[in-house]
Amino acid sequence: MKRILILCTGNSCRSQMAEGFLKTLDSDLEVYSAGTNPSSQVHPKAIEVMKEIGIDINGGFPKTVD
Repeated sequence: MKRILILCTGNSCRSQMAEGFLKTLDSDLEVYSAGTNPSSQVHPKAIEVMKEIGIDINGGFPKTVD
């Protein structure tokens, strides 16, 4: 199984969206996202935009890189 880590600063918008996209593209991928300085929540607009195209990232939360 392939693993993908999407790394950014806040892990609140683009990386969360990319994680959501990749998870829907291939169920055999292990996809994670994280940030070097994570925000307190996923940006509401990111959740809204992804919902418009049928991808639910509402349960996500910004994570730090360990």
